[in-house]
Amino acid sequence: MPPQSSHTQVLIIGAGLAGLTAASELHQQGIDVLVLEAAGRIGGRVEAVTTQRGSRLDLGGQWIGHGHGRIAALAEQANATAYKTWTRGTPRIVREGKTVPAFSPSVLLAAVILAVFNLLCKVWIPPSWNSVTVEKAVAAAANTTTTRQLLRLLAAITTTAELDKYSVYALGRSLPLSGGLLAMLRTHGGAQDTLLVEAMGSVTDMLAARLGGSARVRTNMRVTEIEHGGVDSTAVIIVRVESGEEFTAAKVIVTVPPPMQRSLRFQPALPQDRILLQQNTRMGVVYKAIVPLCGTFDSSAPGDDAPGHLCLLVPGTSARDLDLVADANSRRDLLLSRLVPFLGRDVLQPLEWHEKAWHQDEFCGGGYVGFPLVGTTHGLLPMPHAPVGDIHWAGTETADDHPGYLEGAVLSGQRAAAEVIATIKA
Repeated sequence: MPPQSSHTQVLIIGAGLAGLTAASELHQQGIDVLVLEAAGRIGGRVEAVTTQRGSRLDLGGQWIGHGHGRIAALAEQANATAYKTWTRGTPRIVREGKTVPAFSPSVLLAAVILAVFNLLCKVWIPPSWNSVTVEKAVAAAANTTTTRQLLRLLAAITTTAELDKYSVYALGRSLPLSGGLLAMLRTHGGAQDTLLVEAMGSVTDMLAARLGGSARVRTNMRVTEIEHGGVDSTAVIIVRVESGEEFTAAKVIVTVPPPMQRSLRFQPALPQDRILLQQNTRMGVVYKAIVPLCGTFDSSAPGDDAPGHLCLLVPGTSARDLDLVADANSRRDLLLSRLVPFLGRDVLQPLEWHEKAWHQDEFCGGGYVGFPLVGTTHGLLPMPHAPVGDIHWAGTETADDHPGYLEGAVLSGQRAAAEVIATIKA
């Protein structure tokens, strides 16, 4: 029996924020569009869950940074309620259970190193630094253990890269694209400025609903092969999925991150630079936990007396170390025990525990973003996105403004949709 086949003008692979944004833009222009998602849910690196008390929280991307107008506009369209991330102001630095004074020599040295590097990023980063890992650079630049640990933490938490695989050059090239290191680390006025009461999942749900829900956004549809006409051909593209179904389209937008595109077969093969992009990039490594707590800290979410949500992020090699901890309860106890000196013993009795190791996600492969392996240049941010014939590319890695952020994902979807609209209506 021949495989089932259906046709659409534009087929989008991936129902994350980039894919759903592109689909929404195309749909609003009257273009027939279908979105295929390999996972059993939509959202990609956005994943919202509901607590037992009814509050919503994000296991994936959650923040609207200061000046991130594209994602803020979508949140407003979703009628989501925005509020400022709660903070006491100056971050507390803790090492081996003890607070490190903000004006200690080790912290001041780290601040000087970061300030100099941030300035270099705005002026010129030597290409020769592409062979120097961030790990080696930290070891060479810092002469105290505390300074080295602080620099490693800040580099890992902003990129989620494994620092022995990531070059100083790639890091330096990426920072200005997101407003600089200070903006990336800052809460109010920075990248962690605002949250949504309804969680970021309310935005992806709204975008999917615009398309008609499950009729035009199909989950559990793992794409295995894309048969296209090559760089110059305008032949119909055939997309095959694991179930045996086939879909045909005039245009395809691939929103799968480049490191994860290795699971897709392209017939004929993609140009060599696209193959090298897939081979020479890896996804970031990050573990995230959200802990609803009562009475431990204030909640700035408006409208009710719901418990606050404590967010824990463990990036890079430390997240790999957590993989070795046997079960969720053991991970919970290990992480929360570190907070007892600062939040009290009540922190050991959370109302709930929600966690996700993004590098273990079968379909996303990691988060926040893909990065180039040391010594390679194909995956420098923003990653290449020139169309290959009628195949277009989106995803936060391809954005030239805030790659790795929700803002970048929206921008990339809008840009890919504009490319397609321009060719269809030419």
